[in-house]
Amino acid sequence: MSRILNTEIIIPVIEKLVKKACYELDDNLMCSFRKAYDKEESKIGKETIKILIDNGEYAKKEQLACCHDTGTCIVIMEIGQHVCWEGKPLKDQVNQGVRQGYENGYLRKSMVADPLERINTNDNTPAILHTEIVDGDRVTITVMPKGGGSENMGTFKTLLPGDGIDGIKDFVLETVRRVGGNPCPPYIIGIGVGGTMDHCSWMAKKALLRPLGEFNAKPLYAQLEAELLEAVNNTGIGPLGMGGRITALGVHVDYYPCHITALPVAINFQCNASRHASEII
Repeated sequence: MSRILNTEIIIPVIEKLVKKACYELDDNLMCSFRKAYDKEESKIGKETIKILIDNGEYAKKEQLACCHDTGTCIVIMEIGQHVCWEGKPLKDQVNQGVRQGYENGYLRKSMVADPLERINTNDNTPAILHTEIVDGDRVTITVMPKGGGSENMGTFKTLLPGDGIDGIKDFVLETVRRVGGNPCPPYIIGIGVGGTMDHCSWMAKKALLRPLGEFNAKPLYAQLEAELLEAVNNTGIGPLGMGGRITALGVHVDYYPCHITALPVAINFQCNASRHASEII
């Protein structure tokens, strides 16, 4: 049986999620900060992580942005196949929710209307909208503000099939050393393996949403995640690139079938301000 929803229902939900994501770092991330503090070996690294913990606690208490870069607003909607929409176009309502969230939440507006003309839209729209059809009659909305410092460091490469796991490791570690402290470590690394260029990049970004401490369900990829995390944390880049043990809080790999001629690999960094919030309607 179909469930009919007017698209305007998502406006206040997205406004609320925008504010929550920017103001409140989730418990999983804050717990990971505290574990990282205990593991960090350098004095300046410990001091840096302590500042991140204090900042997260203060932002939540005062309902202020935990980082001045409140990012490009990525909205992910998992829509049950039994949901039928009525009303204005879904994309327009998503942007209205984002607009209200950034304006009423006093969050920085960082979007330009044209990548070459560089004129600010002054309301942080348009959002980047991803939709996925799933089973059921519910809609899960996730808002993910993505800062420029980490997003700008992402990369993609099509390896040869014969490059295999060693080729993936080399590509990831070369990238980590090249970007240094620019993605604001301690960060999370999302890695997509397989698919096509576009799908591989999307997997890398979506992998950033997986809770820290959870590994891929397939042992082959779980082992790759663990080995990469250890290798990244042996680079010495450290918190905010100032040296130390903890460069990454987690490495999350997702995979998808691919063409026989290719081994696509995408890397997406999530800075220490890992912001996302979800709600089901």
